[in-house]
Amino acid sequence: MTIVPRGVGPERPGSALEVLLIFLRLGVTCFGGPIAHIGYFRDEFVVRRRWLNERAYADLVGLCQFLPGPASSQVGFSIGLMRAGYAGGFAAWAGFTLPSALILVLFAYGANALAGPTGELPRVLWRRFLSDLSG
Repeated sequence: MTIVPRGVGPERPGSALEVLLIFLRLGVTCFGGPIAHIGYFRDEFVVRRRWLNERAYADLVGLCQFLPGPASSQVGFSIGLMRAGYAGGFAAWAGFTLPSALILVLFAYGANALAGPTGELPRVLWRRFLSDLSG
């Protein structure tokens, strides 16, 4: 069942696959914290796709900021829920969250592969890394 406020969004409900693909693209390309994500979501779903109007989006963001937890995750889940029901909510969460989780897991495996005999990264690599950061 799709939950859409009256007068908001297109006439036809979307599919969970549509929601997944859009949020997957956002999950790969959006950087920053929850406040930045909320801005990206507004550009995508209010301005570009017109799934929500400004008032409905502002109400949704206000509600999600009131609830405990990261507001951007809740806004994304809610947009997916309104567009394609519970499957859309899950698709939005998975599409936006999994790219970051995958990158973290790959980084952990990469750091483990570089570990020395004591389990620490070799000091030479750390010195080089830190010197590259300082310019």
